[in-house]
Amino acid sequence: MADRSYQTLRSDALDNRERILDAARTVLAAEGLDVPMREIARRAGVGPATLYRHFPTKQALAAEAFTEQMYACHAIVEEGLADPDPWHGLCLVIEKLCELHARNRGFTTAFTSAFPHAMDLAAGREHALTLLADLARRAKDTGHLRADFVLDDLILLLMANGGLHATSTNARVTASRRFAALAIQAFRA
Repeated sequence: MADRSYQTLRSDALDNRERILDAARTVLAAEGLDVPMREIARRAGVGPATLYRHFPTKQALAAEAFTEQMYACHAIVEEGLADPDPWHGLCLVIEKLCELHARNRGFTTAFTSAFPHAMDLAAGREHALTLLADLARRAKDTGHLRADFVLDDLILLLMANGGLHATSTNARVTASRRFAALAIQAFRA
C-alpha cells in the first residue's frame, strides 16, 4: 500500500488528523505520556483504527504533537545564546525551559528521552542540547557558572521540574519558577 502524505488526504481525514493532534496535545500536556492511545482517540472523537491509520505508534503521535514545543525550546535556547552575557542567557534559558516543561508534562518526558526512537524529537533534542552545551561553556568561561556543572545537571533539573505536582497548570508554573530560581542559585559559581 502506498504511503500517503497528510497533505493529500480528503478534508474529512484532515479534520480527523487535526482533532487527533489537538486531543493528543491537550491530554499529553496535562497527563503525560502514559495516556493510552484509545483515550486519545476517544477524546478526539474518532475510533482507534482512525488514530492508528494516521499515527501507527505513540512515538509518531508524540513527535508530531510536540513539534511546537520543540520549536519553542529551540527559540528559548537561541534567545539565551544571543544574550551578550552568557550567564544571564543561561539563567533565562533555565527559567523559560522550566516554565515550558511545567506547562506540558508529556513534552518533558519525551524531551528527557522517553521516546528515543521518535527520531524527529530525538534530533531536535540533540540540537537543543548541543546549543545548551555551548552556552554553558561560555557561562563557565565568564566565571559565573560552577566549574563542575555538566549538561546532565540541566537534564536532571528538567526531570525534577517535570515531577512537580500541583492542582493546576498555573500552580505548577508558579512552583516551577521557584524551583528554577533555586537551581540557578545552586549553579552559580
